[in-house]
Amino acid sequence: MQATRTAVRTAAPSQATSTRLQDILLLIGQLNYTWTNTESLLIHMIAGLAKVDKETAIVIFLTLNTTRARVDLVERLTKMRKTAPACRKEILETTRRLSDEAKLRNKYNHCIYSFDPDSGRNVTQSMRIFESRDEIKYGKIEELDAREIGRIRESINSLVAINRMFWDITERYSFPT
Repeated sequence: MQATRTAVRTAAPSQATSTRLQDILLLIGQLNYTWTNTESLLIHMIAGLAKVDKETAIVIFLTLNTTRARVDLVERLTKMRKTAPACRKEILETTRRLSDEAKLRNKYNHCIYSFDPDSGRNVTQSMRIFESRDEIKYGKIEELDAREIGRIRESINSLVAINRMFWDITERYSFPT
């Protein structure tokens, strides 16, 4: 019932709450945009490592349904003996960094947001089930405070750097563009 109450109450937020809500949603949108743009560069890694044209790499990329599957493919192709050691090192470092950023991105893509106009409190509620031997837990609630906003901004900056790393690799090793 609380979620319904919150949804109704946030339908007409104060100007300050509305601005804060918009700022947070804009930041989450920027995180998603930056993530998607950077993940799509795995297409160039697939094309270069598998020695296929970009169109074939796009089909392979889109056939794999998850980021994890796409990163796994790129890492496995990278680890093949035919990949130069320097190239291998660069790609594996870049995919490791991308995987590290996936944790925060997944958190904010798989949650419910709650914005309380009275208190100004912003929280996320996880949409994941945590299972132990004898119980399950779900709906972990976490504050979306200044510290978390800072973490999101840091992640966006990291993704921009990872994006540049993928482009540098693409150019340095003449992968299809």
